[in-house]
Amino acid sequence: MLIERVESARGLKHFLNFQYSLYEGNEYWVPPPRGDELKSLRWDKNPAFEFCDAAYWLAHDKGKIVGRIAGIINKKGNEKWHSKAARFGWFDFVDDNEVSSSLLGEVEKWAAQNGMNSVHGPLGFTDMDGEGVLVEGFNEVSTLGALYNYPYYSKHIENAGYIKDADWVEYQVNAPKELNPEVERVAEIAARRYNLKVLKVKKAKELLPYAKEIFNVLNDAYKDLYGFVELSDRQIDMYVKQYFGFILPEYVPVVLDSNGRVAAFGITMPSLSKAFQKNRGRLFPFGFIPVLRAMKNNKDADLYLTAVRPDMQNKGVNAILINEVAKVFVNNKIERVETNRELEGNAKVQAQWKFFDRRQHKRRRCYKKELGAAQA
Repeated sequence: MLIERVESARGLKHFLNFQYSLYEGNEYWVPPPRGDELKSLRWDKNPAFEFCDAAYWLAHDKGKIVGRIAGIINKKGNEKWHSKAARFGWFDFVDDNEVSSSLLGEVEKWAAQNGMNSVHGPLGFTDMDGEGVLVEGFNEVSTLGALYNYPYYSKHIENAGYIKDADWVEYQVNAPKELNPEVERVAEIAARRYNLKVLKVKKAKELLPYAKEIFNVLNDAYKDLYGFVELSDRQIDMYVKQYFGFILPEYVPVVLDSNGRVAAFGITMPSLSKAFQKNRGRLFPFGFIPVLRAMKNNKDADLYLTAVRPDMQNKGVNAILINEVAKVFVNNKIERVETNRELEGNAKVQAQWKFFDRRQHKRRRCYKKELGAAQA
């Protein structure tokens, strides 16, 4: 077996394509958009490289690619959290301990050579990338932007000396057929007491003036969460261009305060899981067709991001968001909703599901390993 560091455009293409072959035919894996994956991995496309170092490796066995891994050092994150930690991500491999341990070993050696004293992951460059090894929910369809993996992944990582550092849980919620009177009441009281209103727009471009402020609220609300690193202005610009062109305004409630500033928001979308399973992560030449169909006719929805400005938390603002999202689900006859990942200890977020019939059906884990002198 040969471990090769990726140092060419051709190598990066092989690195990107490996997961598509590894999960070919898997009914639960959702292929990520290939263009987005490439932008994340290229130093000249991803603004995170302003404060991140990265290296990529491929494992070959008898001329065939059998695994891949990325090593990332987020210097901004280390400064914030007062740590010397490297990350591993984009970690995929066949069921062979020699492959997985060799790839993790390369990241560990690289991390130690760069002065790091621990490695944790799977994590990406930022919190917007996929995070965590799936440890529960292998027979559940994944969501766009979330990582999926075979059941053997966690065992391999643990065999390499890694231990649990954090878990995220996910819920599938049965969408309401009518609005909850209690939530409506709390939402009305909060709106009246704090002079809040819901932004009403019909086109995505009408949301653009609020886009940067939305991400600034995200930065402020998420700043103390596990591993979160605030997005830079360039990163925000990239995500606005990447996502705000095709969102459905109806699915993105934005709450404004008395000064017209963003107090809270929720980004929800019709589920694109089946659409990307059909197009295998390619939007062109015809892969956009199942995506457009999914946006117009769907019984499933995904929650992506929700945040309440810190000074507006614990004031019933979240009830306004829940009520507005519930209206969308009722109006569009949505039946099932995926919450996507939330930290298992985040009681505030999980409390909002008490108003709905739900089941906790997925769990993801971030692992950590302290490095000894041997790696250096």
